[in-house]
Amino acid sequence: MFLPLRLIPVPVQCVVMTTVLELVFSRDASLKPYLADLEGRVFRIHVSDTNAIMFLGFSRGKAWVHSTYDGEPDVRLAGTTAGFARMCFAHEDPDELVFQQVLKLSGDSDAMLRFKKLFAAADLDWERELRASFGDFFGTRVAKAAHALVAAEQRLADSTKQMLQNNLHQMDIPDAERLQQWQAGVEHFSHQISKLKGRVTRAEHRFEHICEEKSEA
Repeated sequence: MFLPLRLIPVPVQCVVMTTVLELVFSRDASLKPYLADLEGRVFRIHVSDTNAIMFLGFSRGKAWVHSTYDGEPDVRLAGTTAGFARMCFAHEDPDELVFQQVLKLSGDSDAMLRFKKLFAAADLDWERELRASFGDFFGTRVAKAAHALVAAEQRLADSTKQMLQNNLHQMDIPDAERLQQWQAGVEHFSHQISKLKGRVTRAEHRFEHICEEKSEA
C-alpha cells in the first residue's frame, strides 16, 4: 500500500486491505464484540497526496474495503501517505497524529471511539499481516517503503526546522533558548519588584503608624 500508490489502482489497494483485515478479525474470537459494535458503520479514508479514496465498512462481523460507496460515511479520515505510514508501520499513536494534524478526523464521535477500541484490541501489525497474506517479498517491500517514507518525512522536518533556526539567527531574532533565558530574567525581575513593593507597603504602614502616634501625643 505504500509503494508508489499512483501506480497501484485503488480497487487493488482495497482488495489488499480487505484480505488483511478479514484474516486478522477472523482468527481472533475476542474481537467479535468490537466488530458487532461497528455493525453498519462506514469510514471514508482519503489519502490526500495521491487523492485515493477508500471506504472501510463493517457488516455481519466482517470488514470490507471498497473504492466506492453510495451512502454517507459515519467518519472521515484524511492524511498523507506518510501520515498513514506513521500510524500503520511506525506504530505512532493515532490520537497524537490527530492532535498534530498529521491525520484529520471528523464525524460521529461514538463510531470513532468504537473504531479505536477495535484496532487497539486487534494490535494490528501491517508488516506481519501483509507477509502472512501475500508472502515475504511483498510484505517486506511494502514495509521498507513505508519506513523509508517516514524517515524521509522526518529528515525533511528536521531540515526545515534547522533552516528556520538559521534564518532566525541571521535576522537576530531570538531562538527558543534565548527566549527562555529572557523569560527567566523577566520572571526574576518581576519577583524583585514584588519584594520591593512589599517593602514599600510595610514602610508606608510604619510611617502611618508613627504619624498616628505623634498625633495622639
